Amino acid sequence: MSTCMENTDWDFLLQFVSEPLEMEFSDVPERPVAERTRSAVPMQVPTPPDSFTSSPVDPPAEEDTLVSVSTTFFPGAHIHSHPPDVVLLSSDSIFFYVHTRALLRVSENNFGGLLPLSPKPTTGQLGPVLAVPESSTVLNIVLHAIYDMPCSHYSPSFESLATALSVLTDYGVSLKRHVSSSSALHSLLLSYAPLCPLELYTLAASHDLYDLAVPTSSHLLSFSLASLTDEIADRIGAIYLKRLFFLHFGRADALKRLLLPPPHPHAATNDCDFTEQKRLTRAWALASAYLAWDARPDLSTNAIESALAPLGDQLSCEHCRKALRDRLKTLIIQWSAVKRTI
Repeated sequence: MSTCMENTDWDFLLQFVSEPLEMEFSDVPERPVAERTRSAVPMQVPTPPDSFTSSPVDPPAEEDTLVSVSTTFFPGAHIHSHPPDVVLLSSDSIFFYVHTRALLRVSENNFGGLLPLSPKPTTGQLGPVLAVPESSTVLNIVLHAIYDMPCSHYSPSFESLATALSVLTDYGVSLKRHVSSSSALHSLLLSYAPLCPLELYTLAASHDLYDLAVPTSSHLLSFSLASLTDEIADRIGAIYLKRLFFLHFGRADALKRLLLPPPHPHAATNDCDFTEQKRLTRAWALASAYLAWDARPDLSTNAIESALAPLGDQLSCEHCRKALRDRLKTLIIQWSAVKRTI
């Protein structure tokens, strides 16, 4: 009889253990952002103990989860006179602690409509968390540009920089102001000119960044205009495409004009009269025609000197050799002075 009652009691108790636990979290207030840097891992419900075990089950030790925070825009960073009052969360879950004043000061559309019309400072709080669609790499570049801080030590890729310019535009930030010739972002972008000049020129042209397009265009002198695709030409636009074409054609025409005059003849002597000096004129015309036929905008002064200087080896007159050296020197100086940018 006692055994039957004991079994009935255990069945009555175990029905509560076997039923699923229903816990309500809806009324739990959201924890402040400052505390999210260390959060507990959700605890799993333990398996019910065997009927013969009378000791309670100890809950597992609480573990901490680390939250990634920007190494530049963190709560204690001294980048502004006021403490941060808003947190931007990138698409890859990196927290950026920034200032509403700083964002609204440079934005013409309230930072893409994410911020209120006027900054509302908070006391002792870090402000709300705003999730943005940009990755941490791109958002880092954007915020460095807004705060006018260099980010070259992060070594961002050109693709990330190009994306950051578009994001700055979306957030209502003026590129002409923040990518000016004196800005750190301008210098960082220009460092890619030797590596990807066409891409950088296209980027500058698409955003009408003249100060960036001008120095970049000098790296396109060796570029073949015939290889331009319709897509790239459309992105560059008519104005900057015309400037690039005029740069190439203008330098080619200038080279032809500079090559045309032969060395200046000297007074006739017993060993070298005007008839003899025509040999130098004909040799100059042939050599300069060779250079003019394949006139390239990027023709170097060394190539010009290599093509024309050997003409002096065929001359016996010292006056003719001197005239050739003077003419070649003048040509190199004039060619070096021809404009190399748009």
